[in-house]
Amino acid sequence: MSADTRTSTDPKAARPARGHGSRRRGRGRTWARAACALALAVPAALLLVRLTGSDAGTLLAVPLVLLPHSAVLCLLVLGVTAGVPALRSRGTAAAATVLAVAQILLMAPRFVSDAPSVPPSASELRVATINTDAGAVDPHAVAEMVRAERIDVLAVEQTPSAGLAALDTAGLDALLPYRELHPEYDSSIYSRLPLSRAGTTRADTAWPQTTAGVAVGARTVRFVAVHTYYPLGDADRWTRDMTALASLARDGGADTVFLGDFNATLDHTPMRALLAAGLTDTHAELGRGWAPTWPVGMGIVPPLVQLDHVLHGPGLAGVSVRERTLAGTDHRAVIAVLAVLPPPRDTH
Repeated sequence: MSADTRTSTDPKAARPARGHGSRRRGRGRTWARAACALALAVPAALLLVRLTGSDAGTLLAVPLVLLPHSAVLCLLVLGVTAGVPALRSRGTAAAATVLAVAQILLMAPRFVSDAPSVPPSASELRVATINTDAGAVDPHAVAEMVRAERIDVLAVEQTPSAGLAALDTAGLDALLPYRELHPEYDSSIYSRLPLSRAGTTRADTAWPQTTAGVAVGARTVRFVAVHTYYPLGDADRWTRDMTALASLARDGGADTVFLGDFNATLDHTPMRALLAAGLTDTHAELGRGWAPTWPVGMGIVPPLVQLDHVLHGPGLAGVSVRERTLAGTDHRAVIAVLAVLPPPRDTH
């Protein structure tokens, strides 16, 4: 028998060698598991910022707008680690579960309506706000929205004098004849009803905010058209703007409406402080906790974050709220119907 045909008794020769393919697959699983773990670092960091309030006065306010999206990322990682046997990891799955549950618990109240009961006899105000993107909005679209939605009070932000003139040319002057216009301060108020005590605020904001009162029966509802500075430009200035608005809200009484472009979401610490000052976000009040208003007109990119809000004091209640896309601007309009509640009964 030749040496070439002898059966080897070497145990090492009998054991099949591990191929390059197996090693590559092993490295691939390691990298995939590491990627899943790394993906969870983003929602973990955002959740930490949200819980500690470290977005106030810092550029951490910019990525915090993605907190609702990061909850989806947690669920995606959880699904991948549970559905792909090679990527299963108890530690990764546990971390994804904890993060997803924590974020869902934070956001859940926004999707549960807690609007008070509105008496059938309560007067209603139909209000709207639109950031016109430096007057780039189609003025005819604005006039048509006001006409179709029967708007009583409209706040416009970031609208220069030429943009205001274009709105009147489109017919807004006939629909909303009363106005307090301050293009130099980035916000203006139009109204179907006469205005009282109209002017601008004297608060510590980057520029004055336009304000005016509207009589509803024996009551006067005070409106503030809001346009704050933006966190990416100066996070400290933005925080001071929001703090000043909170001070106005505390002094404004129950019949107040703050509406406009706050450059803030419900997760931002300064926005939560503004709500704690006595205001209610109409979207959250009606269980519409996910209503992104920016950006629009970006091709296939959908609106991602809600920067535009209608906030009101305890003397009013939200009846309905929705968004409307108008050509030319990168913000969606917010339209809300607010009921003026009867004063609480004196129990003494």
